[in-house]
Amino acid sequence: MTSPQPADARPRRRTAQSATLAEIAREAGVSAPTVSKVLNGRADVAPGTRHRVEELLRTHGYRRRRAEATRSPLIDLVFHELESAWAMEVIRGVENVARNAGLSVVLSESAGRLTPGRTWADQVAARRPHGVILVLSGLDASGQALLTSRSIPFVVMDPAGDPGTDVPSIGATNWQGGLAATRHLIELGHTRIGAVSGPSRMMCSRARIDGYRAALETAGLPVDPRLVVTGDFHHEAGYRQGLALLRRPDRPTAVFAGNDLQALGLYEAARELGLRIPEDVSVVGFDDLPIARWVGPPLTTVRQPLTEMAEAAAKLVLDLGRADEAPAATRVELATSLVVRSSTAAPAPAA
Repeated sequence: MTSPQPADARPRRRTAQSATLAEIAREAGVSAPTVSKVLNGRADVAPGTRHRVEELLRTHGYRRRRAEATRSPLIDLVFHELESAWAMEVIRGVENVARNAGLSVVLSESAGRLTPGRTWADQVAARRPHGVILVLSGLDASGQALLTSRSIPFVVMDPAGDPGTDVPSIGATNWQGGLAATRHLIELGHTRIGAVSGPSRMMCSRARIDGYRAALETAGLPVDPRLVVTGDFHHEAGYRQGLALLRRPDRPTAVFAGNDLQALGLYEAARELGLRIPEDVSVVGFDDLPIARWVGPPLTTVRQPLTEMAEAAAKLVLDLGRADEAPAATRVELATSLVVRSSTAAPAPAA
């Protein structure tokens, strides 16, 4: 019977602090310059070699020392979709901070995907920006490891799902906003209140509808599932789902539209059906985009401080790049507030 191998004789994996590029190159069976090419996002590396090196970088928890990471004067801003009105508020906030820091902003879109693809990750590695801000998006484990190994900090703004406890994020009080919007309609006397939610895969959308349900339940009103329909945060969804709600024989007297773009679609549906806002149906949006003040009638909505959220995300990503240790607060929610205008009123007396 053989005796157990002494603990100090067992092979040990190097830690993140002690693993070097030379050791990773030796384990991968490639040269140190090849590992450096992978780290810098160079295209002249075979896919199989790139994958093997990335796996070892991730396994070792390798992180490039900041002194080695020559950064470009850039912040990468990534949208899952570029919506002009909504995105402009976010771009403005990031630009405000970047300008003061002497940096430029690079915009990209992940074509509706909630996780950017590998090509994007390689491009970011090649650009070596000061940081990355992902809006209504996120990173999978390999994407996080890729940025971490290059010492490129990242922040998720308004995360689509739960980003995880170790991912810095900036959000808003979406549940409280949905509660305030619906409570406002209840206080006006509405008891039959519909809702057009955003995509169910997005955490902010689910939180707003949860707030809507909580307001109804707290007031002792039933939550009628037939009055809750799913949109996608676009104008067309508000129009299409608005027609479906307002054509019902027992149509709601008020609708929480989930966001301002869907509220504008609901305006169009109401006009097409010959219904007046707010005399026949009250409408509440969410976001408080500039257009909300100029439509007729001006839209009651929940203000989501998009520009301030973007500024906070940009400041946080720069702080993460400067600090040896993470800032104390890396998960922040900014307050929403109800803005009452002319699209809501007490329901008309029953005929």
